[in-house]
Amino acid sequence: MKYYLFASAALFVAGTSSFRLPTEGQLSNRRQASIPAGHPPVHWKPAGPGDVRAPCPMLNTLANHGYLPHDGKNITEEHTIRALKVALNIEEELSQYLFQEALTTNPAENATTFSLNDLSRHNILEHDASLSRLDHYFGDNHDFNQKIFDQTRSYWPDPVISVQAAANAREARVKASNATNPTFALSELGLAFGYGETAAYIIILGNKTTGLVNRSWVEYLFENERLPSELGWVKREDPISLSDLENMLQQVVNATGNSEETKLDMIKRGDFHIGRRS
Repeated sequence: MKYYLFASAALFVAGTSSFRLPTEGQLSNRRQASIPAGHPPVHWKPAGPGDVRAPCPMLNTLANHGYLPHDGKNITEEHTIRALKVALNIEEELSQYLFQEALTTNPAENATTFSLNDLSRHNILEHDASLSRLDHYFGDNHDFNQKIFDQTRSYWPDPVISVQAAANAREARVKASNATNPTFALSELGLAFGYGETAAYIIILGNKTTGLVNRSWVEYLFENERLPSELGWVKREDPISLSDLENMLQQVVNATGNSEETKLDMIKRGDFHIGRRS
């Protein structure tokens, strides 16, 4: 039985900025240069031969800028905590949680690191109804897909995305995937991470209190896998906490189309509470 009835609300992750990245002119001169050892990781360079990337635009962005290892391989907890703190001002507790979840995608026994391409393993954290990727059933579930993303952003009619518009886009992707993918499914954790994508881009790029976010910044990050600093974005000065995450998750859940009772049932079924397993 398909999961659509409980795939329309949910949970997860966070981040937003005063530290400014280089200008476009500065970046253009550096794109082909490697990131020097010990140099502040503010360059931008897309993945090259031998590099690996994830189905996650934000993690790819952090690797492209050098906050995470540029090759995307053997990422440690220390790498993760530092990258999320320096680039996005995410608190350590949340970063540790995210790292532990990412470890579950490494097939090696007792793994202590993960690589970005590990995250493409289907129905662990990667899931159907992505905002910007094809479902696993259709082939390439890890690379950015413009057609899929165009479906998503068609539900953002205004220059500023509201929580309601963001939730509408998420729900539309679930409906479209459910209607076209004969193997469509969302695991409990996949459901949580799916809706977490929506909470994440709002908090990372927008206002964590109002839930408003500049549409051009969101589009820029998804399409370029690059922080939209040249468009005016800066990371927030106050850190992103689990409490911030909880507040935004509640806004996203409240904006979905299901009844309150159904939404609460879905959260309980996932046994998943604001970044912590119960």
